[in-house]
Amino acid sequence: MPTAIQGLSQPGAPPTSATPTGSNKLGKEEFLKLLTAQLANQDPLAPVDNQAFIAQLAQFATVEQQSQMNSTLESLLLAQASSNQTNVANLVGKDITFASSSVRLNGTDGVDLNARLSGEATKVSAIIKDENGKVVRSITVEGRRAAGEVSLQWDGRDARGNQLPAGDYSVTFTAENVQGKSIDVSTRGRGRATGVSFADGVPQLVVNGVRVRLTDVLEINEPKTNATAAP
Repeated sequence: MPTAIQGLSQPGAPPTSATPTGSNKLGKEEFLKLLTAQLANQDPLAPVDNQAFIAQLAQFATVEQQSQMNSTLESLLLAQASSNQTNVANLVGKDITFASSSVRLNGTDGVDLNARLSGEATKVSAIIKDENGKVVRSITVEGRRAAGEVSLQWDGRDARGNQLPAGDYSVTFTAENVQGKSIDVSTRGRGRATGVSFADGVPQLVVNGVRVRLTDVLEINEPKTNATAAP
């Protein structure tokens, strides 16, 4: 009956110190070990070609540089993220104008509906829908309005005068000029930044209780204060 050769592992036997183990990474330490093993086990009568050896050293240097570069990039990203968070925090207390097609009611007060006209208009309308897409109010104001910022007041009530519950409502603006042709209107939101949210992994301003992405911010202004006469 054949016997096991001393020093060799048998099928199914647990790994021993002589059992080779693999690695799923090839870093600078692994590369250096491979290069050292190659030099230690080369044939003295047919050594590794100088050019091949130099190429391997160049590869090792490249691996080292890439490792250092990755470490540097990670440090830069962390520093940039920290800087972004600090910069966003500095916006708290500022008056923010941002792209938005929704408003939030608190259930008791009204809100201003803001937009920007691309040209002079003689009629501006705002259609307000609830979270289910149902039209709850339509507001139309006639009269000449120059191109630029426009604001309509909504008392937070439906067409029958009933106070609507607190929640988010969508707003769609339309406008016509004196010839009755449509004018492009971009809906906007305005308010004071009261905080910063990191809930989605990126800093967002909290304005009127709504999280606003920095990419949607259109204007940042110092808060308006009422001048008081000196005593």
